[in-house]
Amino acid sequence: MTSEHQTLALLLFSAFVAVTLGITTWVSRNRRGSAEEFYAGGRLFSPMENGFAIAGDYMSAASFLGVAGLIALFGYDGLLYVVGFLVAWLVVLFLVAELVRNCGRFTLADVVAARMRERPVRIAAGTSSVTVTVLYLVAQMVGAGSLVALLLGGTSEAARSWTVIGVGVLMVIYVSLGGMRATTWIQIVKTVLLLGGSVALTVLVLLRFHGDLDLLLLTAAERSGHGQAFLAPGLKYGGDWTARFDFISLGLALVLGTAGLPHILSRFYTVPTARAARRSVVWAIGLIGGFYLMTIVLGFGAAAILGPDVVRASNASGNTAVPLLALDLGGGAGSTGGTVLFAIVAAVAFATILAVVAGITLASSASVAHDLYASLRRKGGKPRSEVAVARVAAVGVGVVAIALGLLARDLNVAFLVGLAFAVAASANLPVLLYSLFWRGFTTRGAVWAVYGGLVPAVVLVVLSPVVSGSPDALFPDADFQYFPLQNPGLVSIPLGFLAGWLGTVTSAEVPDEAKQAETEVRSLTGAGAA
Repeated sequence: MTSEHQTLALLLFSAFVAVTLGITTWVSRNRRGSAEEFYAGGRLFSPMENGFAIAGDYMSAASFLGVAGLIALFGYDGLLYVVGFLVAWLVVLFLVAELVRNCGRFTLADVVAARMRERPVRIAAGTSSVTVTVLYLVAQMVGAGSLVALLLGGTSEAARSWTVIGVGVLMVIYVSLGGMRATTWIQIVKTVLLLGGSVALTVLVLLRFHGDLDLLLLTAAERSGHGQAFLAPGLKYGGDWTARFDFISLGLALVLGTAGLPHILSRFYTVPTARAARRSVVWAIGLIGGFYLMTIVLGFGAAAILGPDVVRASNASGNTAVPLLALDLGGGAGSTGGTVLFAIVAAVAFATILAVVAGITLASSASVAHDLYASLRRKGGKPRSEVAVARVAAVGVGVVAIALGLLARDLNVAFLVGLAFAVAASANLPVLLYSLFWRGFTTRGAVWAVYGGLVPAVVLVVLSPVVSGSPDALFPDADFQYFPLQNPGLVSIPLGFLAGWLGTVTSAEVPDEAKQAETEVRSLTGAGAA
């Protein structure tokens, strides 16, 4: 990229960072310091504000960079991510949002522990939540590295590494100083910027093709090198039965995983009532649905205007398709319009990454402090404030995410998020649904459900082509691939549900009918909810 691109984009990056740090500083001076303030922002957000924040949490680098890149490279099969991401919200709306808001205080473990023995349940749910959030964070780190590599001409590995480290440092600052209130306002600002940038690009793509969607799709198919196959299923997931099972596995993970994402569940505690939580989800679905419709246009627009070869030459996984598209729509390299539009889109994408990592880090540090620390600390020792532990945990999570982000920097960000969704659907969703809807569910069943989904999901990823045995793997020179699918959801999700059932039916524990009745009434009516 030219020096003008670099200078303008870096100025816009700096402006967003300055604004968000200003928000964080202002919030840190006005906070009360309580756990409710740090974890849930005092439960003072309106449904519209929370809806924008939920949309901001969900519309990550995977959506803006990864999904558009996959559509540009694989056409119809890339579009499948859009379908999975959006349909998932029906599960959240009808099965999870209100009940979780009524039953819990800050984390997933609160819901499960309401009728179980707390210590084993909190340790299991906390471990699972931290695992999911770290995987999700890695995707955002990879997106940040790809973006800055494009900005600097793709020649500096050191620049990509320092970018990942810089994002990690910023996310720790946001969470440690501002907590949920600052994170929420950062998400709202980011959502407005992201939707505004997406609308502008979508309008420009449609103007290029005179508003003719058929012409856009036919041009994309022609430039793809695959002809009509680009617009039909099978280009990525239809080569053989392994690829087809991989698609089914991915679809299950995307549709079921959202309801188990810790940073999404924690959003339901930032509003005052369960009704407000439900209205928040309705707002989020409207915003997210509109955004994904635009992502489809941007993905096929990148294929039609740039061609998959140009996208792949910049980044093998397609993560830079949208910034390159902006450059072309603005007038091309060297033009003032191209420079400005590229810089704006790059800055919006970077803002997206910073905002999402803040939300995920907060959810992860809450799990460490509220669930793991509270359960594992030695009795009789001097207890530390949960909020203080959460701030320390944010640093630890940041270090782990930075290290893994440097390792996985060549993978597609949407694909990495798909793995996080698979782990969430395998470990968190079974225990959540059983706790809410099965009267006979026991503590052993809860613990087995979490570990019965979490351990197989992680092990299968390690033994999959993602890690070894293929040219695109994390360790391409090694080969310990024994599981053929890239996404473990098809196997690990049923195992999570099966383990929860098996643990319950083999348990000698008699379910506490009084606690069960209390939880049921509370989940349905909100009576006694925090």
